[in-house]
Amino acid sequence: MNVAKSSLILGLLLGIAVIAAPLGAESPEESLRKNFPKIRADVIRPAAIPGLYEVVSGSRVLYYAPGPEYILYGPLINKEGKNLTEERIKEIMVKGLKSLPLDKAVRIGSGSHQVIEITDPDCPYCRRGSAFLAGKKDLTRHIFFFPLAMHPNAEAKVRQIFCAEDRGKAYEEAMTGKLDDMKFTPCKSAAADDLVKAHKEICNRIGITSTPLFMIDGEIVWGADIPRMEQLLGDKK
Repeated sequence: MNVAKSSLILGLLLGIAVIAAPLGAESPEESLRKNFPKIRADVIRPAAIPGLYEVVSGSRVLYYAPGPEYILYGPLINKEGKNLTEERIKEIMVKGLKSLPLDKAVRIGSGSHQVIEITDPDCPYCRRGSAFLAGKKDLTRHIFFFPLAMHPNAEAKVRQIFCAEDRGKAYEEAMTGKLDDMKFTPCKSAAADDLVKAHKEICNRIGITSTPLFMIDGEIVWGADIPRMEQLLGDKK
């Protein structure tokens, strides 16, 4: 569904919410949790439109209309053409990434540009983004792993990275395909297992569902958007 069509549907549903009868004693939070118990609701707060509530659900932003009991999912765009939903999602993700425990990350470099990287060693776009960053200097990279279910060998490679004496080197080997033959001796380490689990939990907590994701000097980059990364890092290589 394109943005224009989804925005039209959202607008029609919002009209229903605005003319809805007032709530009784139940708060919007109570009503939402009672009527939509399967929806994760991290934050519930009034939206830009009276009578509507914004629901932060992981890395998603939904809208709740109490009374008629609708959950609305789509971009909220104001008359200036600003996508308020997209801006809010970026704000949420930046806050989540800034709260990450960097001591648990694989760190590469010590430059002035601060990069947080959420990656999967078997994700082609992750490898593309990693190759770009490997060619840059003046970076400090903090790498967190989120091995996707579609990549059955990814978790073993992450564990191998955590077992390595030089994790940065092991990371580069994994991201350049040097572990793809899976001929390495599988790592058996409780500490590595704990880190794999911790990285997954960290990523789930902030709502990560796909890779790669980068934050460069506080700015979000979705996917291996090389032109955007170039722009944020300027001419430094």
